[in-house]
Amino acid sequence: MAIGERIHFFRKKRGMKLKQLGHAIGFPASNADVRMAQYESGSRTPKANITGRLARVLDVSPQALTVPDIDSYTGLMHTLFTLEDIYGLKVTEVDGEIVLRVDVWQGKDAAELQRMLCTWQEQAAKLEAGEITKEDYDRWRYHYPELDTTQLRAKVLPQELGRI
Repeated sequence: MAIGERIHFFRKKRGMKLKQLGHAIGFPASNADVRMAQYESGSRTPKANITGRLARVLDVSPQALTVPDIDSYTGLMHTLFTLEDIYGLKVTEVDGEIVLRVDVWQGKDAAELQRMLCTWQEQAAKLEAGEITKEDYDRWRYHYPELDTTQLRAKVLPQELGRI
């Protein structure tokens, strides 16, 4: 999914108009809606500093806006293949269903991914059990890893720290 689609998703979720979001991140009112429309349509890509401002206004982590290319099934498959190569993600069958699992013996990164997925599963289980609301769950997801209270930490590259 391209960054423009994520901006659009979160803007709509927050009930904001194009002009309102553009103005909130510092664009002049005269062209705020045009600039935001360009980002959402994909004709322009926001630079890191703009992405950071968008994330703050939309109340999400910058990483929630900059997801990998999953605009097509082929792009999604190549994202999964990359996860297999780097993090030990494996496709298998369990009880007649296709499932993804982490081969924790593939290395340190695979073990870390397993721990992070366990943390995600814990939050999903809390939602299913009614211990947290959908809004709490979404807030946790869209602010990951900042709101992760399990003390597990995701790998954050130095250039990403400036965007948080």
